[in-house]
Amino acid sequence: MHLLRTRAAPVALALGTGLLLGLVSPGAEKLDNSFYIAIGAIFSAGWSWACYGFLMGYFCRSKVESALLSSLGLTVGVVTYYIFKDMNPHIPQGVEPATVSTGIRPDASEGTSSQILVWGTAALIFGIPVGLLGNLARIPGIRGLGFRLVVPFVAFYETSMRISVEADSQAPIVEMTWSLIRLTAGAVALALVSHTIWSWRNTRRTHTHSESGVRT
Repeated sequence: MHLLRTRAAPVALALGTGLLLGLVSPGAEKLDNSFYIAIGAIFSAGWSWACYGFLMGYFCRSKVESALLSSLGLTVGVVTYYIFKDMNPHIPQGVEPATVSTGIRPDASEGTSSQILVWGTAALIFGIPVGLLGNLARIPGIRGLGFRLVVPFVAFYETSMRISVEADSQAPIVEMTWSLIRLTAGAVALALVSHTIWSWRNTRRTHTHSESGVRT
């Protein structure tokens, strides 16, 4: 019974957080104020979904569990996202109506059902390596640094591309949010590198002092 609860709890967590992830962005889009528009811009971005899968993997001890729970949670999130958007269609502020997905209403069920299939399959497949990367980020020191930098790099790259390509068609608050995300991603990456180097040097210094004490 204890083993069953131990196994069931992470699965329930993956399902619950995946469900919430799928609801946040379309839910925020329905509230027409700057704060919720910014929230929608954050949680509709690919980097935030990658961050979710990464964290699912990071907090799992087993690599197999990391891969499976990341994949499961992301798939649940994608399906929830499209179903909720269909039930509550909304045109975001600052976006031309023609650019908005029509959802899975009767006149467009085939198109968005295909989106669910495509993106759900992508979440199922790519959730596995993302979860594994999160698990490998647990490796201490310089060996795990590259894995810990994955999410900041993805966030910086994606927001840079969005600013250069999509900024003109978005509300000012969206562009401001993307700029803030890019700045934060750079700061987090710098902090991770600095902390790792500091820890490495501190460990070497401690090791050197220990060896000197043994010799004397």
